[in-house]
Amino acid sequence: MTVTDALLGPLLAADPARPLITFYDDATGERVELSGATFGNWVAKTANLLRDECDVEPGTPVAVLLPAHWQTAAALCALWWCGAEAVADPAGADVVLAAEDALERADVTGGARLVVGFSLDAFGRGLGEALPVGGVDYATEVRVHGDHFDPLAPVPDATPALAGVAVAGVVTGARDRAAALGLTAGDRVLSTLDWPLATEGGLVDGLLAVLAAGASLVHVRHPAGDQERRASIEKVTRVLGPPSGP
Repeated sequence: MTVTDALLGPLLAADPARPLITFYDDATGERVELSGATFGNWVAKTANLLRDECDVEPGTPVAVLLPAHWQTAAALCALWWCGAEAVADPAGADVVLAAEDALERADVTGGARLVVGFSLDAFGRGLGEALPVGGVDYATEVRVHGDHFDPLAPVPDATPALAGVAVAGVVTGARDRAAALGLTAGDRVLSTLDWPLATEGGLVDGLLAVLAAGASLVHVRHPAGDQERRASIEKVTRVLGPPSGP
């Protein structure tokens, strides 16, 4: 069982129509809400892209140079569905998933076999000339892929999944943090935490533990303004991270 099967699978089986991730970017005014079914489709499309165009398979190291964002969540679940390992350092990675402002680091410093560039644009804008030669433009390529993913082979529990930690360890860690934070399936969690690629901290608390609990996530990037009012509007039951800030 992959990290994605273990953490996302039960949510999709229980209530795929329920809002799973609501994403805000207060710097742009963006708000995107994805049900479990819609998010699962994005994960499947991304997994098909990574496998079919990028040759990502069990054991492939994939560097993730992306901020806390709903597309990052989809990309992480997708690469784990493929059995790949998410790492922070592009050096030695076979594939790098990079936001527009990280493309130079991905292409030059990392020297990866392939760069997948993310514009993170709310309207699906591609990267155009900003994309490195030979790179894959996520926004323009992902939409043509199927919204159902069939792994080619089982992924052993001992396969590295996150910063050297195996699938089983990542899943157990996420479930343990969900219990420690007191998260439940009925929670609507507002988070402003960053998602550094590590087995503790913001990625685990702000994403993996929320999934492990079966909860719903409201993530705010570049938080500004009245977060208490937002929490009320979104019917938030738990808050992770500062309630407001730059």
